[in-house]
Amino acid sequence: MNEIKCPHCGKTFKVDESDYSKLLNQIKNDEFYKEVERAKEVANKNYELAIKDLEVKNKEQASSYEIKIQQLQSKIENFDSEKEMEKMKIAGEKDKEIDALKGTIKAKDDEIAHVKEMKAKLSTKMIGESLEQFCWSEFERVRPLLPPSVYFEKDNDSSEGSKGDFIYREKNENGELFSIMFEMKNENDETATKHKNEDFFKKLDKDRIDKKCEFAVLVSTLEADSDVYNAGIVDVSHRYEKMYVVRPQCFIPIITLLRNACLKSSEYKSELDIYKSQNYDFEEFEERMNKFKDGFNKNYELATRKFDEAINNIETTIKNLEKVRDNLLSSQKQLRYADDKISSFDIKKIAKGNKTITAILDSKVKKTN
Repeated sequence: MNEIKCPHCGKTFKVDESDYSKLLNQIKNDEFYKEVERAKEVANKNYELAIKDLEVKNKEQASSYEIKIQQLQSKIENFDSEKEMEKMKIAGEKDKEIDALKGTIKAKDDEIAHVKEMKAKLSTKMIGESLEQFCWSEFERVRPLLPPSVYFEKDNDSSEGSKGDFIYREKNENGELFSIMFEMKNENDETATKHKNEDFFKKLDKDRIDKKCEFAVLVSTLEADSDVYNAGIVDVSHRYEKMYVVRPQCFIPIITLLRNACLKSSEYKSELDIYKSQNYDFEEFEERMNKFKDGFNKNYELATRKFDEAINNIETTIKNLEKVRDNLLSSQKQLRYADDKISSFDIKKIAKGNKTITAILDSKVKKTN
């Protein structure tokens, strides 16, 4: 038997094992269902709270994501806009470059067409004359920018057997700054005999020397396919002194190049002349100082030598005078001895013992008395 005490009234009941088990199971079931219900309620509340918390967080994250998405969209739009502007800018620059290139190409095409047309229409002599006219026109275009002393004229003097095409001379305050002998050579494509530039070097050099020009320039369209001469300005001084070959478009540039070089050379020469003048003045002054020093040294040496000779002569003279003095003193002593001897001279003493002289002296004494 098992006893069960009522929690309300305190009364004790006795139940057998079977009833006790049933009662205990009943209590357990009731408590279990209650616990289950409570657990369900707690779980439902926690679920609702979790749902609400999740909804809040989702809303916050959604807002944050929306802001980030808007920022990214804004950046993408700005990037696309900048890229579009950059593309437009690059496209505009490319269009300008293309237009400029097209213009250059067209100008070159027009020039080539003009030259070809000119070559097709003109004879060999007329082609040469047209090249000369081109160079003349080009020079006249820049002549106002040059000093009045500049001379550019046709070479009409053939007294030396040949002549060039043009002579350029320029002077400054020191005389002729520089000069150029020009030869213009052009050739029609249909000409049977094709010349080379070097065919005219010897004559051009002779004309330069005959006309007393410093430089020689061959303006030429010969050898049109030559990469060497198409470079623009070609120095052929290794063949002939101070000689250049240029294409017609480099006619003015070669004058400018040589002129600038000669102007700079003239400046250096002037500075060198000033330096030489200053240096010459210094050298002249130094030369005079050296001459003065040499003269002074010579005079000093001569004066020293004369002084030494005079001192030596004086010393010699003193020695001679001392010797003469000693000789005179010795002579005086000898004279004094002689005088003493003369003073003490007694003929009787000398004749003492000489009967003849004594007799003579005695006889003289007697006569005197």
